[in-house]
Amino acid sequence: MRILGIDPGSLATGFGIVERDEQNVVHVAHGTIRAPRGDDLAKKLGVIHREILRVIEEFRPDLAVIERVFVSANPRSAIVLGQARGAALAALGTAGLSVHELAAREIKKAVVGTGTASKAQVQTMVADLLKLDTKPQADAADALAAAICHANTNRLAGLGVVGAKRRRARRPTSEAQLARGRVR
Repeated sequence: MRILGIDPGSLATGFGIVERDEQNVVHVAHGTIRAPRGDDLAKKLGVIHREILRVIEEFRPDLAVIERVFVSANPRSAIVLGQARGAALAALGTAGLSVHELAAREIKKAVVGTGTASKAQVQTMVADLLKLDTKPQADAADALAAAICHANTNRLAGLGVVGAKRRRARRPTSEAQLARGRVR
């Protein structure tokens, strides 16, 4: 299974492609899409859309994983990031890819071990996990991390491991709990 990870951004959108076989996650490609700084927003979004379509055409992924937008303290930044994410999603939809969304904290926790990992920590772990000679740029590393996270989560789900802890922790629901609203 070939997975395209995307880390959307208005100035830099990272992409990373990995392939999962039965045992390993292998690096295929990665890079950063940069729109010219002087261009207006519509042109930047067009570049993101066009370049993601080009990557899809070149590497033929089976599915895509994209980071969910987090709520920023700066509303303008959040809106622009959402628009860049929309351009990426439009490209994925145009290509007919199945799209999975993951939170940045979830990706970092899966790849580094903590949801509050720094960009440098993500870069180091991605390079180590994929046996790369050099660390990828931060945006490309985040995209590769998203793809790795999905590849490993998908593999574990196939083995029946994901969610097993949650299932064991649940107790049967009694009528009294239902009446008191204490059911999770």
